[in-house]
Amino acid sequence: MASRYTYILQVAGADVEVERRAVRRINLRVRPDGSVRMSVPWRVGRAEAQAFLDAHAAWVERARERCAKKAEAASEAEDGRVMLWGKKAEVAPGTDVAALYRAEVASALPAVVARMESACGLHASGWQLRDMKTRWGSCTPATGRIRINIRLAAYDPVCLDYVVAHELTHLAEPSHNARFHALLDAAFPEADRARKLLRRPPAPE
Repeated sequence: MASRYTYILQVAGADVEVERRAVRRINLRVRPDGSVRMSVPWRVGRAEAQAFLDAHAAWVERARERCAKKAEAASEAEDGRVMLWGKKAEVAPGTDVAALYRAEVASALPAVVARMESACGLHASGWQLRDMKTRWGSCTPATGRIRINIRLAAYDPVCLDYVVAHELTHLAEPSHNARFHALLDAAFPEADRARKLLRRPPAPE
């Protein structure tokens, strides 16, 4: 038997890296960068691990929100520069970074939506921009409405593509099961790269 085995689950809109290894009990933690990690004993299967995460979803969301607030306070407009589409950008003193990000995503979103709706073969009934602390996007399959986090403007453009494709895929499959990931990966082959970027604070690659 391998000494450890890693796979990805989701809770509260976040990817969770789950590691099966020789431990006695489940250990769930949120790192300072907001990434979520969980180690589980070999006897714990995916369904049990997901159930544990679902039971602790509120705790994960609160912990990630605290991390996001700390990172935001430390990095926004630092030295007159902010992260914009994966690169450092000069901004005027006193720039409203949230307003900048909202304008940038609003400008980029129509082309991204057109491209990803074509790739996924799915169509949303409406799109909204939100300043969210713990989720990159959210979808209401019953209404077809999707919300996108304006903070994606800080990351490489592939991340906005990924979140749009991710939320569109929920119109076909509401859960994060194997079918969901198969549909998403088929429509957006760069999903793994984007997920890795979104697990850490925005920084040039």
